[in-house]
Amino acid sequence: MQMFSSSNLRQVVLSTLLLGAIFFSEDVQAQRKKKKTNTTASTSSDAPAKAAAAKNGIKAYTEVITAKANSKEGLFKVHEVEGKYYYEIPDSLIGREMLMVTTIAKTAEGIGYGGERTNTQMLRWDKRNDDKVILKLVSYKNTAADSLPIFQAVRNSNLEPIIYTFDVKAKSKEDDGVVIEVTDLFTKDVQAIGLPKNRRTEYKVTRLEPEKSYIENINTYPINIESRYVMTYAASEPPSNSSTGTITVELNSSMLLLPKTPMKQRLSDRRVGWFNTTVTDYGLDEQRATKRTYLDRWRLEVKEEDIEKFRAGELVEPKKPIIYYIDPATPDKWRPFLKQGVEDWNVAFEAAGFKNAIQAKDAPTPEEDPGWSAEDARYSVIRYFASDIQNAYGPHVSDPRSGEILESDIGWYHNVMNLLRNWYFIQTAAVNPDARSVKFKDDVMGRLIRFVSSHEVGHTLGLPHNFASSHAIPVDSLRSASFTNKYGTAPSIMDYARFNYVAQPEDEGVSLFPEVGVYDKYAIAWGYRPILDAVTPEDEQSELNEWITSKKGDPLYRYGRQGNSYDPSTQSEDLGDDAMKASGYGIKNLKRIMPNLMAWTAEEDKPYKDYSDLNEMYGQVLAQYNRYMGHVRTNVGGVYEVYRSSGDDENVYTHTDKKIQKEAVKFLNKELFATPTWLIDNTIIARTEDFGALERIRGIQVGTLDNLLDFGRLGRLIENEAINGKQAYTMLELFDDLRDGIWTELNAGKTIDVHRRSLQRAHLERLSVLMNDDEPKIPSQYRRYVGAQINASQSDIRPLVRGELKTLQRQVRAAIPRTSDRVSKLHLEDSLERISIMLDPK
Repeated sequence: MQMFSSSNLRQVVLSTLLLGAIFFSEDVQAQRKKKKTNTTASTSSDAPAKAAAAKNGIKAYTEVITAKANSKEGLFKVHEVEGKYYYEIPDSLIGREMLMVTTIAKTAEGIGYGGERTNTQMLRWDKRNDDKVILKLVSYKNTAADSLPIFQAVRNSNLEPIIYTFDVKAKSKEDDGVVIEVTDLFTKDVQAIGLPKNRRTEYKVTRLEPEKSYIENINTYPINIESRYVMTYAASEPPSNSSTGTITVELNSSMLLLPKTPMKQRLSDRRVGWFNTTVTDYGLDEQRATKRTYLDRWRLEVKEEDIEKFRAGELVEPKKPIIYYIDPATPDKWRPFLKQGVEDWNVAFEAAGFKNAIQAKDAPTPEEDPGWSAEDARYSVIRYFASDIQNAYGPHVSDPRSGEILESDIGWYHNVMNLLRNWYFIQTAAVNPDARSVKFKDDVMGRLIRFVSSHEVGHTLGLPHNFASSHAIPVDSLRSASFTNKYGTAPSIMDYARFNYVAQPEDEGVSLFPEVGVYDKYAIAWGYRPILDAVTPEDEQSELNEWITSKKGDPLYRYGRQGNSYDPSTQSEDLGDDAMKASGYGIKNLKRIMPNLMAWTAEEDKPYKDYSDLNEMYGQVLAQYNRYMGHVRTNVGGVYEVYRSSGDDENVYTHTDKKIQKEAVKFLNKELFATPTWLIDNTIIARTEDFGALERIRGIQVGTLDNLLDFGRLGRLIENEAINGKQAYTMLELFDDLRDGIWTELNAGKTIDVHRRSLQRAHLERLSVLMNDDEPKIPSQYRRYVGAQINASQSDIRPLVRGELKTLQRQVRAAIPRTSDRVSKLHLEDSLERISIMLDPK
């Protein structure tokens, strides 16, 4: 037998082991291939890919998404691994457009309120090479059809900004997507999803403090991902908690997948009020850059099997109804009323051809549906907030490509009930025993909740406020039971019509509430009724125009925008077509309420309570009275704005009639500038404040006077005279009428009371402003609310003011010797000195 040396033996052993390793490896690979399992195992063929991945820092899936991962299935898979968050983005969603809606979830005092939206933006996740994912901001403000040559030019002029760049950490387990870490997106200072710029400027924010910022949670659902995160900023002027030098807010960013195929647009018409989306469409056959505006509305479609029924005029159920869920946090006793407010709109959708188009449901319990969440974008929810904010709001999230409303969460603050109590008390208690207390019966409060619920749902359907609505109704019709029970207090619940303050005690059976009215039914039909044979939005326009012109001249179907400060027919919280008559009725009712305030704010079972309710309701009386003065004042220098089309061949803007303007000034002289002593009740004042009663009255008088002598109002009077001549109410006439009302005591040498002395000094001070100051410059974005601005120094304002001061100078000088009251005489001597200084400052 031959013997081997030790070195030879070592070689043989190593060769044998190596050969065995090769055979073993091939056997294992063969078994894996046969079983078709574990696609992450290495093969000789994927070695180059692994090498490239390693070079780019891309790890194996199981190295990133470890056994410690808390993973959730949804739009993207979301993984939380030891405090770090990862998105697993499938290739099918790379390049898809999404909407990111950022809201304040929780906030400190003075920094907005929970539920307030701070930003809405369109996003897209794109790949750059194999190792980077880019989050881009997408804009549809400039657009053109992708089939047109100009499409490329539009894209070249609208480079999409990059919000954030992510390293690919791993390929997905099935190699059909990528894994990225998103922790930094929500913990670093990414302004697009953080505190908005205006608040940073206001509070002088300098930086984000990362050690005080963190992710609360990220949840994923079938069509959306909800990210909740806390951000703390260093700020030199925080609105609250100033000792910390910081601002902390909890934000929520909702990322919502947009439909692959956008809904067909419906083009807007300003004669029908609607929330809308506006883009510049370079693809239109126009010789300029043209704006394209289309409605924000839900996708309500007729089922294929119901098309013939629909054509025949039969009501049909939509393919997918609008459903609102009631937040589980809502007190049980208010749920039925919130639901009724939602379903009140079915009568409007019937005008559009649909039945059961909108529904309200209780949110399912965890036992009924463990996966249901109010944050899931598949569900629209009336969210109930335990907050002392006196408000409710109705937003919606819409697809910027088409205007399709995708989801809406109505915000309902618990303390909105206090606001409703105050309105209903002050506006109806004179005729309505149900309103004569500080705590209403549940059915009364429930009816008020239903009203506000219905109003806010209207917003989520696409309807803005229609402030022209209430002006359509003659004032005396609001005292008719038959009329108000048919029409409510206004043709649209989207007006700020509130409750029937015109009704008098003898008007039995009159309705006190606004309802979903004739305008609402008309507007919903105009926006939602399908035009089945139309292929494009342009194909619909002829029929849509016919629907509008069929109502031409009927004020019940007029739309008037919110915020028009100079149109007497589009005012907030007014009723009827005559502000002087309506306000006169309102004042009569306030005079009935004032003597009863103490009794109606007391509670027999709480003899120990203080006078805070009395104080609050007295303040509400003054506030309501001030509203009446505002409604009247707007008629002076007023200009009506009634939207028309070019085919109507009628004016859009018309100056208020001279007779009405004179009536308005006469009303103010009588009801306000002649001291309203009935508002000064010592039994109330002595129980509610140590000082300030006179200031409250002075504030209303001076505020109204300053607004009457506003630069813009005087400018409209000047223009009215230039256009309409003697038919116009002129600035000189206004000055004469105000002087006769404010300085009445001069002719007879009467005693001038303390209120009138303050008012007369305020008049002189306002004239001084007109003589010496320019109108404050208003930013262009707010100009639409106040109209054009006047150049005071080059207008007729200063010559006419100088003439007014000279007239007052003569009259005051003549009145001093015949005035016997000492304080009144001293006041007139002081007034004369003030006038002299204004006329000759040297």
